[in-house]
Amino acid sequence: MSALRLFASARSAGKVVEYAGKKFTVEEAKTGAFAGVHVAFFAAGGSVTRALAADAVKSGCLVIDKSSALRMDPKVPLVIPEINPQDLAQHAGIIANPNCSTAVMLMGLWPLHVKFGVKRIFVSTYQSVSGTGAEAVQELATQIRAHVAGQPLPRKVYPYQIAFNCIPQVDSFGADGYTGEESKMAQESRKIMGLPNLRVSATCVRVPVVRAHSVSVSAEFERPVNVQEARAAVAAFPGAVLVDDPANSKYPTPLDFAEKVKCGVGRLRVDTAFDNGLSFWVSGDNLWKGAALNAVQNAELLAQRGTLSAKSPTA
Repeated sequence: MSALRLFASARSAGKVVEYAGKKFTVEEAKTGAFAGVHVAFFAAGGSVTRALAADAVKSGCLVIDKSSALRMDPKVPLVIPEINPQDLAQHAGIIANPNCSTAVMLMGLWPLHVKFGVKRIFVSTYQSVSGTGAEAVQELATQIRAHVAGQPLPRKVYPYQIAFNCIPQVDSFGADGYTGEESKMAQESRKIMGLPNLRVSATCVRVPVVRAHSVSVSAEFERPVNVQEARAAVAAFPGAVLVDDPANSKYPTPLDFAEKVKCGVGRLRVDTAFDNGLSFWVSGDNLWKGAALNAVQNAELLAQRGTLSAKSPTA
């Protein structure tokens, strides 16, 4: 590929973006716009994906989609390259990118599953405000400044003050009492790991952290667990960095793993509530591994295989 093209809504069309010393004019994303494009990264929400992805594929463009619109479509592979790269071969022009909290969590869970065979997990997330968007980041900063100045704290993005607080709601609630984010973690984990019967209970929480999500996991396994073997499995996994020296207060934090390619895994210990259980903690950049980086890694893997096109390699 020799050219980069930028697409956005009609409102942004014509704007000039400068990157790496070059200027790019934004084009309108619309039907027919993707003719001649080899691969397009869709990051504009589910409605845009549903409106334009199929047309892009008809134009010969491979779509790597960051929205949740097609993640659970059985015809669309949902891929984390360190876990299920083989599923890329089944694409029919569209590849889905997982939810950010799912991607971060699985960087710790997958190597343990390979070693011990996971049965069920209980998950609590600590999700940064950047997962909501730039307005949420600004709201957190504004509230902190207002607090320091002794002024009222403005609130627009979240239903509660986010500064110095935790909000146990990420996405809207379903009839079963779980939020959309919690349901995504369950459904997407099953699909990516190839474990349709995996039992998952998640509680997703927004915390006053700017960047990088953290996840606390308690997991039950099929086979007897061993902490030293668990640490070795995580350390050998290409998507993770083992940071697990509790005696010296060494464990992953969001600040340490913001803008990092890999996710940090630590606090590995036998879970006292299960016969074959392990508890652990993961921190990872929701904007990198949880979103943009994972999509680029999928494209790079296809390029290495010489199959970066809308036509399925198996078709």
